[in-house]
Amino acid sequence: MAEVAALDTTRLAPWLRAHVPGAEGTITAEKFAGGQSNPTYLLSVDGTPRFVLRRKPDGVLLPSAHAVEREYRVTRALADSAVPVARPFALCEDAAIVGTPFFVMDYAAGRNFWDARLPGLSPAERGAVFDEMNRVLAALHAIEPEAVGLADFGRPGNYFARQTARWTKQYRATETGRIDAMERLIEWLPANDPGLEASRIVHGDYRNDNMIFAPDAPRIIAVLDWELSTLGHPLADLAQHVMAWRISADAYRGLSDADLPALGIPSEAEYLRLYGERSGSGPIDPDHWRYALAFALFRNAAIRQGVYRRAIEGNASSAMAAVHGARAGEIAALGQRIAEGEDDARL
Repeated sequence: MAEVAALDTTRLAPWLRAHVPGAEGTITAEKFAGGQSNPTYLLSVDGTPRFVLRRKPDGVLLPSAHAVEREYRVTRALADSAVPVARPFALCEDAAIVGTPFFVMDYAAGRNFWDARLPGLSPAERGAVFDEMNRVLAALHAIEPEAVGLADFGRPGNYFARQTARWTKQYRATETGRIDAMERLIEWLPANDPGLEASRIVHGDYRNDNMIFAPDAPRIIAVLDWELSTLGHPLADLAQHVMAWRISADAYRGLSDADLPALGIPSEAEYLRLYGERSGSGPIDPDHWRYALAFALFRNAAIRQGVYRRAIEGNASSAMAAVHGARAGEIAALGQRIAEGEDDARL
């Protein structure tokens, strides 16, 4: 699960004792393996796992990227809501403590499913896990931002247009070579924006490996990695999640080449229908869904390009960053195919 971390606890230990209840004792840290963005560490007190520390990566960062401050704020707001999160304890914006700003949250001990095919589970257990993911996403989108103090967590309305502009800018800032499919999407997305205006709290990276499930039940006890969260359109969040059905297992830990009925995993259409029933949104307009999927793939490709650039510069959080980042072109090409009408396109 974890590897020994290069995290100096000399200044961290006294800071924890001053800001986090239960942090008295000898502090040790291990870095969780995997992940491409904010380095994350398991903190033990006298050998007992107690907390998780999530910090910004080293090096020069793009504006608004790796926003641990936003993660801390949104998880505080949702701590007593219908959406399970690891309870946050404290935020530190002083880079002198561990090298970059960070926050500390509770350690949610449970199961983390890295592979969307959920190996080791029975078909019935897999179906229950997917049903739970669907339920929690619908619950998140049902929360009124104002009710949890997040009315100003993002600008309301015009989400797709603003996000397309933002990720185009991020992509340009990390570009290492021309990707023709990205150029096509950068033109297509603004020209075909359907003008959807709903505004809810969106996670931004809702997927099975960003969740902790109870050790003995198909129940989410914590949704993790909120750095891309904001106020946005629920369809964008849903498309980001359902993108797993469009990408392959070997390269992307997805489901496009899986025997879903045999595994007990619902089809994309079944999953969308269930979400529509739970959220009250009803059937999704096919053109809106095509647009949301194309946007999600465009954004994913831009993120991968940023990961790749950090790998080249030596600032990536994971050794796999170069591998995953180099696949930005493949993801963009899939987005282009969907945008241009190949509705069942997949990798």
